Amino acid sequence: MLEIGQPAPLFVLPDDQGEQFALVSRLGSRVLLVFYPGDNTPVCTRQLCDYRDGIEAFAELGVEVVGISGDDGDSHRKFRARYKLPFALLTDTGLSIAHSYGCRGMLGMKRGVFLVDEQGLLQYIHVETLAVFRRTREELLEVIGALDGDG
Repeated sequence: MLEIGQPAPLFVLPDDQGEQFALVSRLGSRVLLVFYPGDNTPVCTRQLCDYRDGIEAFAELGVEVVGISGDDGDSHRKFRARYKLPFALLTDTGLSIAHSYGCRGMLGMKRGVFLVDEQGLLQYIHVETLAVFRRTREELLEVIGALDGDG
């Protein structure tokens, strides 16, 4: 079980453009890892479009948003294009990274959100108990603002 203040499990996963995304390469900046069950599903689409619509607010707080699911690069490319998502979508084939973050369930990927700080430490952890629930952008921006002393 991951806890606030622990190092985030490091990983390298392919993104929707076929490039390798290495979490270690993001040290020095903050990353919001968004584990979601699947592309083009109703709750996931609403969640990622909500984050898309607040991308400037995340950027103002110095936070890069990254989506992670078990879907392949082709699915991610089509999903990103269809909804004009301005952030990378990573493929976790076999859900091994989801497992290391506590986001692998009996039926696949659980929905979870993790804020990794500049030193690679976990500053926020939320894994949904039911896939129909999600963290809204307002909730996340409020949490991040509070961590920064602005909330």
